Amino acid sequence: MEPWRRPLIAAAAGLLASCTLMSGVRPEPAAASSGAAAASAANTMGVTSATVDIVLDGRATRADFYVPSAPTDAAVILAHGFLRSRATMAGHAARLAQAGVLAVAPDLPYLIDSRDNARALAQLAAQLRTGSHAPAVQRIVMVGFSAGGLSTLLAAGSEGVVGYVGLDPFDRPGRIGRDFARTLQVPAALLRGPPSACNAYSVAAPWAQALPHIELDRLFENATHCDFEDPSDWMCRMACGGPDAQRQQAIAAELLRIVRGWLHADAPP
Repeated sequence: MEPWRRPLIAAAAGLLASCTLMSGVRPEPAAASSGAAAASAANTMGVTSATVDIVLDGRATRADFYVPSAPTDAAVILAHGFLRSRATMAGHAARLAQAGVLAVAPDLPYLIDSRDNARALAQLAAQLRTGSHAPAVQRIVMVGFSAGGLSTLLAAGSEGVVGYVGLDPFDRPGRIGRDFARTLQVPAALLRGPPSACNAYSVAAPWAQALPHIELDRLFENATHCDFEDPSDWMCRMACGGPDAQRQQAIAAELLRIVRGWLHADAPP
């Protein structure tokens, strides 16, 4: 096979799988209520979780709230990737809540435009700070995977945000992420995989040089794009390669270390 065909075939496979994903992972329409429980709450390992109907940027959507056992004034917002859902951030969210911070994983209300989703995430941060859905918090870390990594970056300048973590993030062709990164005044970290079709061949790698307060730019050798969400599934495996449990654990541990360092969560080591 001619070398130039390989990236085209990989991109086509990713697009095919993304189209398959569209019907399976987008949120169902939610009632336009504020703070009303949309599903039964669950309590596991000291973490209470519940799905809540919320409105972001005038659009009804849902978010999973993972509440730690002890009161906290710190929160993490976790944004999923393109054509994914809040469910793919559940593992990260539960782990962070076990470490003592409120973790919130919303379904992003817009399908494509990262700037619209960034505006929605900024509104979610404001809602958390005013206690609209849970006890008010003062400090927030933005965490985003893939396209969600771009949206959280663009929202990381919001009031109350004290840090940003990109999980194998994606940038748009116009490099709006790189340009915004130059202006971000909070600590930042990038956890990335090697170049692949699913991260647009490390399109966000230049953020490491653009971010004024970057504390870590770590490349996980041999990682697939799916290693950075938790849990992943067969659909991501079709498009981007299968996740590996050990790599996922290493990424999760690094994310936990970074967030705890910024938020000083009152949790055991």
